[in-house]
Amino acid sequence: MITVLCGGVGAARFLSGLVQVVDPATITGVVNTGDDAVINGLAISPDLDTIVYTLAGAIDRERGWGLGGESWNTMDALHRYAVVRPDDSEAAATWFNLGDRDIATHLYRTTRRAEGASLTDITAEIAAAWGLAVRLLPMSDDPVATRLVLPDGGDIAFQDYFVRRHHEVTVSGVRFVGEASPSDAAMDAITDADTVIVAPSNPLVSIGPLRSLPGIDAALAARRDRTVAVSPIVGGRALKGPADRMLTELGHEPTVLGVARLYRDIAATLVIDPADADLAAAVEGAGMRPVVTPSVMSTPESAAHLAAATLAAR
Repeated sequence: MITVLCGGVGAARFLSGLVQVVDPATITGVVNTGDDAVINGLAISPDLDTIVYTLAGAIDRERGWGLGGESWNTMDALHRYAVVRPDDSEAAATWFNLGDRDIATHLYRTTRRAEGASLTDITAEIAAAWGLAVRLLPMSDDPVATRLVLPDGGDIAFQDYFVRRHHEVTVSGVRFVGEASPSDAAMDAITDADTVIVAPSNPLVSIGPLRSLPGIDAALAARRDRTVAVSPIVGGRALKGPADRMLTELGHEPTVLGVARLYRDIAATLVIDPADADLAAAVEGAGMRPVVTPSVMSTPESAAHLAAATLAAR
């Protein structure tokens, strides 16, 4: 069994490559839920949904999130109410775009949660509805909130930082709020795996929430020799999102060497792009075995190549 620790877009693309080179039924994705949110009363799980839609071939490829061919009538209609909304109300939130068909997923999740179903069970139902053979697991059935600490000492929710403020504000720290534990299924997926892969996701706010759960780092460290991480940093830059800037702001080097220092206790091998081949010796000096292979997933073929090379590196 192959277990992949997942964030959002980067992990979704990596999984779309992995299913091309191995039987999808042998893959389990343990997915970050630290950026889950309630928007307009709906339970939103952005990373889970991005992965589901990507694997189903339904993702909006230009945006990298949501469904392709969407309409936005509900969001457009909400603007009518935004102008009369009291200042202290979260009603008619139009800063977080939800497409009309995407809303159906959130309606289903919200209703099932109100009925008492676990997020693990709901995720399995959603994946089955989209015909996926890959097993997808939320990292926890308990709520975990990723909060970004601002220089003035205050903090904001992840979606406020990432979507409403377009990740343009400086952060001085990351906090994970909630008395959460990994689900039994998520923990078993790690401890029983033949190979564990840390997908090319933001180490701080995509993989970080998962690692913050009690027992996860110890379980990964115990399987360190069978764990391979894929760097989300190529040539000193994040391919998508603010990972490079965030690494700098929080005192880490925004290179594959900085990634190696974050992952060396839980993974023996780091996959890096040829653009960073000059840092391979430094990665090795930091305690990880570097494997150099093209890692920019610009096509389905390049994603499959990266997945195959990552498996070969274990």
